[in-house]
Amino acid sequence: MTVDDIPKDYDHKKESSWQKTWQNNQLHKFIGDGTRPSYIIDTPPPYPTGSIHIGHVLNWTFIDMIARFKRMKGFDVMFPQGWDCHGLPTEVKVEETHNIKKNDVPRDEFRQMCIDLTRDNIQMMKAQMQAMGFSQDWDREFVTMTPEYMYKTQISFLKMYKNNLIYQGIHPVNWCPRCETAIAFAEVDYKENQTHLNYLEFPSEDSEKGVMIATTRPELLSACVAVVVHPDDERYQSLEGKNVQVPIFGRNVKIITDTDVDPEFGTGAVMICTFGDKTDVSWVNRYDLDIIEAIDENGMMTSAAGKYAGLSLSECKLETTKDLEKEGFLIKKEKVEQNVGMCWRCKTPIEILVKKQWFVAVKELTEKVEEFADDMEWIPEHMKIRLLNWSGSMDWDWCISRQRIFATPIPVWYCKDCGKVNIASEEMLPIDPVQKQPDFQCECGCSEFIGEDDVLDTWMDSSISPLSIAGWPDPTYEKYFPADLRPQGHDIIRTWAFYTTLRCGALTGKKPFSQIVINGMVYGEDGHKMSKSRGNVISPEVVLEDYGADALRLWASNSVPGSDVPFAWKDVKYGYKFLRKFWNAFRFISMHISDFEGDPDQIKQKLNLMDSWILSRLNQLVADSTIAMEEYNFSQVVNKIQSFIWHDFCDEYIEAVKYRLYGDEVDIESKQAARYTLKTVVETSLKILSPITPHFTEEVYQHLGYDSSIHQSAWPEVQKDLINPEIEKYGSLGVEIIGELRRFKSASKIPLNAKLKSTTIYTSNTEVYDAVENMLMDIKGTINIDELNLESGKPDTQEIVVEIVTLMNKIGPEFKADAPKILGYLQSKDPQEIAENLKNDGEIIIEGHKITEEYMTMRKESVGKTGEKVEIIHPEKMDLVLEIVIR
Repeated sequence: MTVDDIPKDYDHKKESSWQKTWQNNQLHKFIGDGTRPSYIIDTPPPYPTGSIHIGHVLNWTFIDMIARFKRMKGFDVMFPQGWDCHGLPTEVKVEETHNIKKNDVPRDEFRQMCIDLTRDNIQMMKAQMQAMGFSQDWDREFVTMTPEYMYKTQISFLKMYKNNLIYQGIHPVNWCPRCETAIAFAEVDYKENQTHLNYLEFPSEDSEKGVMIATTRPELLSACVAVVVHPDDERYQSLEGKNVQVPIFGRNVKIITDTDVDPEFGTGAVMICTFGDKTDVSWVNRYDLDIIEAIDENGMMTSAAGKYAGLSLSECKLETTKDLEKEGFLIKKEKVEQNVGMCWRCKTPIEILVKKQWFVAVKELTEKVEEFADDMEWIPEHMKIRLLNWSGSMDWDWCISRQRIFATPIPVWYCKDCGKVNIASEEMLPIDPVQKQPDFQCECGCSEFIGEDDVLDTWMDSSISPLSIAGWPDPTYEKYFPADLRPQGHDIIRTWAFYTTLRCGALTGKKPFSQIVINGMVYGEDGHKMSKSRGNVISPEVVLEDYGADALRLWASNSVPGSDVPFAWKDVKYGYKFLRKFWNAFRFISMHISDFEGDPDQIKQKLNLMDSWILSRLNQLVADSTIAMEEYNFSQVVNKIQSFIWHDFCDEYIEAVKYRLYGDEVDIESKQAARYTLKTVVETSLKILSPITPHFTEEVYQHLGYDSSIHQSAWPEVQKDLINPEIEKYGSLGVEIIGELRRFKSASKIPLNAKLKSTTIYTSNTEVYDAVENMLMDIKGTINIDELNLESGKPDTQEIVVEIVTLMNKIGPEFKADAPKILGYLQSKDPQEIAENLKNDGEIIIEGHKITEEYMTMRKESVGKTGEKVEIIHPEKMDLVLEIVIR
């Protein structure tokens, strides 16, 4: 590519050609030969939904900028891409697509449907990621549904089981009736909902006074096993240990006391059900209460609900309320707000059921999790508290078994004779116990087994991602573990960050990564979280079509870790406009820098003040940008580089240097200094921009004649000898002077390329005088001034009256017939002479009439000491005056 090939306009449609070139040249491949320090990124494996959204763009742009920056800093970067395939989203989509439920077809057939859908979705998302210019090493792609990854998940299960960190037990679990599976607490979302607080009379078992309780869930009366009150509540102190009857069902339950009761809510008396919520579970365990299973796995009432058996929860609630009112147990109802736990995937309200499930012994590990969290660097730091708060709130162990199909099988069989749990050996993995029998006998001698048909929570797959990318369980994994960086969203701190820290810590005794950088969520332009129902979702493809990936990346990078980001079209358009501005500037100067050759050390000795000014600003930009990139403060980098390119370089320096490039009177050393400076600024700026706008910078870099990619170049080093605050101060003064003269031309309707006859700069400040003296040639050449002078002191100017404008609305009515004579006199005389007479005498006599200034207005002009008309400008915050001779 040469200067002659440079198109008039920047074409963002060429981005795809650079993406193909990078892939073909394996530009982003992790080598791992030890010749460079490694930098390992534990990247998020998204669910393969088939389409990346703006949130993905934000997250992966963050990661990609870090990866590209680290490569330029000399690191061998491992930037893998994974796909977290398993779990409910895929199964739900398959069920919707084929209009079936998971059990309508054989397990292997349903699983194959999920695999086929997932493979197609991965290919679509992979293409979209590549269209954004993300620089993953696709040779290190991992897919959690493959046998290779299943092996790692299953062996992690075995190791934790053998260390008593995974166990099977019968416990209350969160249950989604829609998905027909247990889910972990981290998978429960909460939504505000309005319902009724029902005040119910629980009669005493004898003739004494009963208890009124307030409940939002009358449908659970059949599972009521006790009533609880606060021990200090005077209303109920005499009732402790007595029995009351459950309305409708007539079953006696005991009144107990517990300090967890809030006496201010409702009546201060609460019914304990199995299970209405998490608090019910703790009370049932604490007081060893009976368990009545009134709800089944499909969210329907069981036989324990009596006449309500077979009804859905909502139907049972309606019928129970009617019966309570009919039989006189319902005293009153009032509206109340409540927090409803919902399945995070299908948004169905969850229930708590008692089920035999597999659990990770979280409570055995939380202390270590907190130690590891403290040993990581969190960016921003305050995000760590979210993980610590979640860890500290763990009352229940992590339920890891799911009653689904598309997931990693639990490598366990149950003996047909004695029921003993039999675990697969490492050599048998990966294995699906439903499809294959073990090659051993049970301790009891039986060789027939029932395979575990529950599968593992998808977080059991993704929570070992840093181990997997490092090559675990091969012992060489320690070379790349812990990972250097974990980038992720703040919405999955309590899931992915927590589970990864817990699992990797349990398996290795080490933290999983050294740094964790948290990105925010994307909001629509309306200020609300993007959602299809609100109609505020923006597809990345729409942006790419009109503006390209780099413009979208500029929007994404103009943010800081941890903060939510509103999508704004104006920001994308500004980024696009910036790239075109830079392109046009490069195209203009390309002929002057393409064949530049010269000794930088010699040329540096010949730099003029404006050269030194822009190079000082450039090197300060390098210093600031390097620190900001290390701190992941991408917004600061973007704002600084855009301001520098747009204003300092394009608007000021290039304009100031044009006369040196084209002028015949300029010596060769000055031209060489200008060409060197232009090329240095362009190349350095491109390198700073390259992690942010990889396509644009590659395109320009190749037009400069380089054979290698800009992404194989080194991050620019700060040339400290070129940073000079004093030079910047003086250079900025020159920029301000040029700006004032430009504004004068514009206001005076003088073309910017037209000559000014003469300009004199006056100042009494010797420091300013010396600085301006070094910039006279740049000011003169930039503004196109015939004669530019610099003098000490102040301008010697005076105001003269150049025109008398008579006020006919006063002269006519007052002087009537003499008015023409008065007008003729005023128009025939020298305006300055009339003004001086008025100043000296206060009046002039015309045709016997006294004429004063009230009958006219005077237009004045300033003249310099040569007598020529001048314009005087007093720039703000500059200790100087500009005197411009007007032709």
